[in-house]
Amino acid sequence: MTVTTPRDDAPTLDPADAATYASWFACLAEPTRVRLLHAIASRPGTSGVGELADALGIGQPTISHHLRKLADVGFVTLTKEGTSTQVAINAACCSGLPHAADAVMGLLASRPCCPTDLPGDVAVRAMRSGDIDAVRRIYAEGIATGNATFETEVPDTATLDAAWLTGHRWVAEIDDEVVGWAAATRVSGREVYAGVAETSIYVGEAARGRGVGKALIHRQVTEADRQGLWTLQTSIFPENKASLALHHMAGFRTLGVRERIARHNGQWRDTVLLERRCPEGEACGKGG
Repeated sequence: MTVTTPRDDAPTLDPADAATYASWFACLAEPTRVRLLHAIASRPGTSGVGELADALGIGQPTISHHLRKLADVGFVTLTKEGTSTQVAINAACCSGLPHAADAVMGLLASRPCCPTDLPGDVAVRAMRSGDIDAVRRIYAEGIATGNATFETEVPDTATLDAAWLTGHRWVAEIDDEVVGWAAATRVSGREVYAGVAETSIYVGEAARGRGVGKALIHRQVTEADRQGLWTLQTSIFPENKASLALHHMAGFRTLGVRERIARHNGQWRDTVLLERRCPEGEACGKGG
């Protein structure tokens, strides 16, 4: 058995947040409510009480009782329309509930920043044109894992150059050899989304487990904050637990799972959508 000494600087959960989360989890400690919430969240628009009762095969009085419990903690909204009641999911629940689970499990940084235990033998610098062969090789090694990207072939150099934002392309080196890379891609050409980017990080097969990802994501998020990107987002296969843990360490939070979002090698795959916001009070562009 390994005994660890508690850290004095370990983050603690705010008592008010803990009380809120406890009320949410207590509400869901009843299987019928879990089924009911799922039924409401899975339907577009609003649903009637009778419609939900028929769908679940449960009497309307029981459905009404559980709906009141769900409404009390803010999971659903109940709106009277004449003699009927229309039920809708509370949009805040869709992000609040996953956030609560992450917070309780310690997957959220106390401040959206980055890992600090960086490896001393890994150097991160701006990507140069001469790095592209090594970058594409590492990209291919990621594709080969089957859990890094929907791509099945490495995009050509012109495609990558056109997609990646200038000033947000990085490589990691060990002993002057490129062993990993990170880049950011703008998500939209609209000005209102000028500070929103989708991020990628790849580590070469031979260098995995040496902290290369930590070094890359540290540079990626700190430079994003400094250069005016106020939102970073990424989609990761649920099976890629190392990447999920790395991004949580850097302040990304889980927004949700996009089920059967696309086919990969003939199979439907899910992705976990994560987002990181620039810390409040820092210079993060016009919209920060």
